[in-house]
Amino acid sequence: MSGTLSYRPRPGEIPTSPGVYRFRDENARVLYVGKAKNLRARLSNYFAPLPSLHERTRRMVTTAKSVEWTVVGSDIDALQLEYTWIKEFEPPFNVKFRDDKTYPYLAVTLGDEAPRVLVTRNPRIRGAKYFGPYPKIWAVHETIDLMIKAFPIRTCSDSSYKRAMQSGRPCFPGQIGRCGGPCSGRVTIEEHRAMVNDFVSFLNGNDKRFVTEATKQMREAAAVQDYESAARYRDRLQALEAVLDKSAVVLKDSVDADLFGLAHDELSAAVQQFLVRGGRIRGVRSWTVDKELDLSTAELIDSVLQRAYDSGSVVDIPREILVPELPDDAAELETWLAGIRGKGKVRLRTAQRGEKAALMQTAEINAKGSLMVYKTRRSADFVARSQALTDIQSAIGMDVAPLRIECFDVSHLSGTNIVASMVVFEDGLPRKDQYRRFSIAESTDDTESIYQVLSRRLAYLTQPEADATAQGETDEDAAKPRKFAYPPQLLIVDGGQPQVQAARRALQESGQTDIQLVGMAKRLEEIWLPDSDYPVILPRNSEALFLLQRIRDEAHRFAITYQRTKRRKDISSVLADIPGLGPARVKALLRHFGSVAKLRQAKPEAITEVAGIGPALASAIHAQLNSR
Repeated sequence: MSGTLSYRPRPGEIPTSPGVYRFRDENARVLYVGKAKNLRARLSNYFAPLPSLHERTRRMVTTAKSVEWTVVGSDIDALQLEYTWIKEFEPPFNVKFRDDKTYPYLAVTLGDEAPRVLVTRNPRIRGAKYFGPYPKIWAVHETIDLMIKAFPIRTCSDSSYKRAMQSGRPCFPGQIGRCGGPCSGRVTIEEHRAMVNDFVSFLNGNDKRFVTEATKQMREAAAVQDYESAARYRDRLQALEAVLDKSAVVLKDSVDADLFGLAHDELSAAVQQFLVRGGRIRGVRSWTVDKELDLSTAELIDSVLQRAYDSGSVVDIPREILVPELPDDAAELETWLAGIRGKGKVRLRTAQRGEKAALMQTAEINAKGSLMVYKTRRSADFVARSQALTDIQSAIGMDVAPLRIECFDVSHLSGTNIVASMVVFEDGLPRKDQYRRFSIAESTDDTESIYQVLSRRLAYLTQPEADATAQGETDEDAAKPRKFAYPPQLLIVDGGQPQVQAARRALQESGQTDIQLVGMAKRLEEIWLPDSDYPVILPRNSEALFLLQRIRDEAHRFAITYQRTKRRKDISSVLADIPGLGPARVKALLRHFGSVAKLRQAKPEAITEVAGIGPALASAIHAQLNSR
């Protein structure tokens, strides 16, 4: 591979102005769209020596055959043009949103003569005021049912309303007392409009005023013994309080803000948006993102905000938007958002402490849950799993699809408590009953650990049945199939070429020649083969890479869990006989030193730094550990 690109512009040709650039392939298809405050400085990063580029960036620039740019007047113009082109061209190397949901909203048709409230997924009703979105459609209906008890505004369709007004006969909701619209004859158009305004004001966050008024009116009616009116105000108050109970109070009444929680890994991201109005969560949105290039949290936030507040959005932009990390162009984004909002400024902030930080943490927890559900559902799709196994077979040159895959990972704490895990996937699904854990007594490094573990595992593939019986198995046990003796078609080790070569040595010594071996390096998601100087790079949105990443992550999780369990048991067993050292203090020692080896090396003075450990107890711990 050449170290330079044939289409690289001369440095003097690229302006230093703000602008938007596009990479195109040989068919003129747009591969990637980006913006820059200084086009020359930004594009020079893409034309650095190829070995110095991130693997996925290198794949993008080598796939492209040309680059072009458009100079604009300001950073704000660059932001707007980038967003427009991403929507128009849908470049494969830009972030891909998988928000295929059409959220239900509560809408009030303020543009009508007699406005009505309805549930809709249409974001373009002229003159309508929207509330939400709501995660479930039943939640919108429930809110309307409660609100109509307090503010009996029109709910019937336009055709029913028109027919009722022409005939003088109320619509069905009006006949049963569920609608206070003009067709019922109980209110005029003007009185109905006033109720609609109160309905909208309440949902906008001005809820305390209506609760206070209903309480005052109920008490006044009761004081003059007008019990019918008092009961009516009581029912209204109960309806208002029921609506408020559905919206958790999280912040001060004056707070209008949107909060974005984000969880992402190398391939995907999940976003959770909380819409807080009047200090209450009035709506929730969530969506997932497929990442092609390696993006930081700040870069993802940039794309997420553009997506959340696009021109088709019915969500009002609040004065304050809380994000996990501020993007580099935060000032330009604020100006762009303020332009869409049309009134006042918009502030992008991060929450460091207090109630807002706590709510941000809740949004992040929800985002992590959404990401887990997304990955679980994707891996459970039979068609996707079949495609993934076929793509893996093609990418690494296997004769058959790997129906049984085993993955190994090593975990340790500064060289102590070394353990390893083996996870098994069959037909793309985990077989947890066949997972195995390994303890490693001594090892020089990760490659030696991989070699030891693979040697022990592969020994089961060549172990004669007679040996198994001789080791204590009965004839009946020996007749049963031993799951650990099933050979995999594909063996994965966590790591790059050094780990692959260590595993290859174990395979050669065991005589296993029909098992395909690969390594998976986490940083760049590269697939390393034993005889290749260059990694296999799978497309970032491919089902094959998604499955391999899930298998690798599962092996890592299983190893970490065992390593932590073993570490806790290790330090507990060593210290169990020391008087005055209970579970809480053992846990504190574990947090402070991390392992028995480090604790054994510590002087009594260092041990006293742990909360709850005095000089006498520290001396007893030191003596106990060093007497072994």
